[in-house]
Amino acid sequence: MHVVATAGHVDHGKSTLVRALTGQEPDRWAEERRRGMTIDLGFAWTTLPSGATLAFVDVPGHERFVPNMLAGVGPVPAALIVVAADEGWMPQSAEHLAALHALGVRHALVAVSRADLADPGPAAARARAEIAPTSLGDVETVPVSGATGVGLDDLRAALDRLVARLRPPSVDAPIRLWIDRSFTVRGAGTVVTGTLGAGRLRAGDEVELSGQRRPLRVRGLQSLGEPAGEVTAVARVAVNLRGIGPEAAGRGAALLTPGRFRLADLIDVRVRGDPVADLPAALTLHLGSAAVPVRVRPLGADTARLRLARPLPVRLGDRALLRDPGRRHVSGGVTVLDVAPLALRRRGAAAARAADLSTMDGQADLRGELRRRLLARRADLAAMGVPDDPAAGVPAAGEWLADPEHWAALGTRLSAEVDRYAREHPLEPGAPVEALRHRLGLPDRSLVEALAGSPLRVHGGRVSAGHADTPPELAGLVARAFDGLAGRPFAAPEAHRLAEVGLGAREQAAAERAGLLHRLAENVVLPPGAAERAVAALADVPQPFTLSAARRAWDTSRRVAVPLLQLLDRRGVTRRLPDDRRVLTERSEQ
Repeated sequence: MHVVATAGHVDHGKSTLVRALTGQEPDRWAEERRRGMTIDLGFAWTTLPSGATLAFVDVPGHERFVPNMLAGVGPVPAALIVVAADEGWMPQSAEHLAALHALGVRHALVAVSRADLADPGPAAARARAEIAPTSLGDVETVPVSGATGVGLDDLRAALDRLVARLRPPSVDAPIRLWIDRSFTVRGAGTVVTGTLGAGRLRAGDEVELSGQRRPLRVRGLQSLGEPAGEVTAVARVAVNLRGIGPEAAGRGAALLTPGRFRLADLIDVRVRGDPVADLPAALTLHLGSAAVPVRVRPLGADTARLRLARPLPVRLGDRALLRDPGRRHVSGGVTVLDVAPLALRRRGAAAARAADLSTMDGQADLRGELRRRLLARRADLAAMGVPDDPAAGVPAAGEWLADPEHWAALGTRLSAEVDRYAREHPLEPGAPVEALRHRLGLPDRSLVEALAGSPLRVHGGRVSAGHADTPPELAGLVARAFDGLAGRPFAAPEAHRLAEVGLGAREQAAAERAGLLHRLAENVVLPPGAAERAVAALADVPQPFTLSAARRAWDTSRRVAVPLLQLLDRRGVTRRLPDDRRVLTERSEQ
């Protein structure tokens, strides 16, 4: 299926031509048929000579209903512009063309209607001249009369040629279905309609509604008035939703593939149309079928920052339109350059941002996005509309991707920060990962661990240089504290000796973390492995044994023996009896 929107001045015969081509009534409201004027969007479809199905979104031509017109044109890739032979080019012809140009529509066909009432040549020539400088370029014109039927076959053939030039849609893309109608069907519930420009929808699928956090289930689908189990782009589709009312799913909302879009209320854009410096501070942004008030902050000669009154599922490269509703004037088209811009807080930040935006073209490019963002999660980039490119970045850690140059620079900085921390804290066995994360300004500690390649080493939540976690200065303090106690594994340096060598409480804790000693109590320290050697020495002592027997077996003082036995009790290798004697447990024999 292909979808085309009509465009043109009021009462130039757009609905008449759609009716003649399809045999269907596009005007849904009784008032529209009574007044002979389209007020809201109409829909009809036909089969072209090639066998292709073509659906029309028939839009109103009156200037009062331009927002309705934009809601229909926004998601559609091509237009049928209707110009009456007896009236020629008119104001709404120009505004509709300005809208199509602003939205970047590249494919169109001109039908010169009412060719039975006047020579179609002058109207066709004027239309081609007006359209040529726009994004539509050189267009085919077909004289036709909806009243007499003259030229309808030529128009059908021209429409066939038009849709043949349209780029095939991506049926594997995530769903973003802009809603243009919402209503209730008795016995079915809420139904929304829209133009499916990419992807596929199936009955039973789970979808998100923009602005709603809870998931919704697709209860059923229709396309061209017939039930469907699956609909693929491009198509007009009606979606029966379970669990939501029509007031919450109105025009301007969008059905989305869960987790695949970012809702943004602050975007940076390039503006093509009125000079950015002359734009009013308040305009309306038309994107898809949505119309949202925005505040405009000029940044460069043709770039601006827009703050949206409500967030929309915007992607990099999206084309939208800025309109001044007070003047009923299309101010220009916009190309979305950034959907997650940083705040402009420092002096000169706006000028720097303008210079950065001047290098962007709105193409979603992973290499360029990583160059600008330095680090980003793969899922976040995909939600912005950036396609994956395995050659563009470094898979830093988990879902994180990094700009290659930035990643290499981070590695150099990490080594320098580890060395700096070692100088500032010579008694600690490496720099804490969390401290390094803050120093490098990284969003996730896993990035620090991923950066710490050889010769750096991550152990116990710290990063150190080389393969040893033992600070040389700390090892020297411990060695001096135990000097003279060789051959006596259970002899602890006296408190005054620890103070003399500078092994205070802080240094003792660091030495224990480094595996240089074992603290039994305050200022009671033994060499590492003392507990295991103590159990082996007790194996030769008659069971049960007393504190004095243990002290003699260990050749140590009561100051050491008491906390050492308490340690063995806690570990379960000794068991204290009611008479204060102890026995070795079965665990001590394993």
